[in-house]
Amino acid sequence: MPVYNAEKYLNEAIDSVLNQTYSNFELIILNDKSTDSSKAIIESYLAKDSRIVFIDKETNVGPANLRNQGFDLARGTYIALLDADDIAKPTRFEKQIAILKYNPEIGVCGTWFTTFGDKEKNKVLQHPEKHNQIKVNFLIDCTIGNSTAFFRKNILDDIRYDKEYVPVEDYHLWSRLIVKTQFYILQETLVDYRIHDSNISQTKIDNVKRSNRRIKIGLLKQFGIEEDNPNINTFIHLIEGQKGLDFEEIKLVSECYNHFINQNNILENFDATLLEKMLQKSIGRIIRKASKQSNSQIKFYKEKFAQAYSKLAFSDKVLIQIKAIF
Repeated sequence: MPVYNAEKYLNEAIDSVLNQTYSNFELIILNDKSTDSSKAIIESYLAKDSRIVFIDKETNVGPANLRNQGFDLARGTYIALLDADDIAKPTRFEKQIAILKYNPEIGVCGTWFTTFGDKEKNKVLQHPEKHNQIKVNFLIDCTIGNSTAFFRKNILDDIRYDKEYVPVEDYHLWSRLIVKTQFYILQETLVDYRIHDSNISQTKIDNVKRSNRRIKIGLLKQFGIEEDNPNINTFIHLIEGQKGLDFEEIKLVSECYNHFINQNNILENFDATLLEKMLQKSIGRIIRKASKQSNSQIKFYKEKFAQAYSKLAFSDKVLIQIKAIF
């Protein structure tokens, strides 16, 4: 549990861990030179519960470095994560450890989670259960809540959080692990994730787009696509369902679609059916959100596209959407 100026929420977070139905664990709390009463709150627990390991940093090192130190200090077979403003349900550890204990092929187990806050209506974030779908979805976005993660320590090897990717360093970490172990998401909410104005994802939003792009470029290597590929932007447009593309850009996206399918048929890194379904949904979004054209341009594109789309590996459903737009 990394901590920085979390005095308002820290008691709830710590209590939610100490009150787990599964009790054989150590709680490593790392205080990143907080300037509020966080240190005093943590120290008040030390005499009450011997399972707490307290690391008090003399200088502020940031969340990525803090979590990495926690990884290195952890002595257990498994590692569970929880941020200092979130709340774990009482049976979280019990249920996640059972998944890993009886399924040796699974290296990372997450859960659904519920967002809440003063200005937030409670909402359950539901991620897919099985690895093949999780892996496909990772091409679009991070498909595991960081505070729900429970995993085998030995899968880390030398993989760690990278501070250059803050505030999406978790997406970067999991995107590297998902290619070497299976993921699983328990289909119930076992963590309450607090939304508030000081969430790091809100205060460092400018870094998100840049970091997400770098992560996706790394994931595209599973299709043999390297960063220097001249069409790298179009490949990213396709998996993101980019809006506002014109006709020529959509034609290029269509070619990239075929490249994804053909490369996966060779490399077999993704479930072919799930990948095709995801890409076709993205194509549908691109078509629906295409740039608006004048009446004369629409007529021209409709005639031009009629000659092109029949040669592309689209499903009938996507072809109907294309015809409707052009």
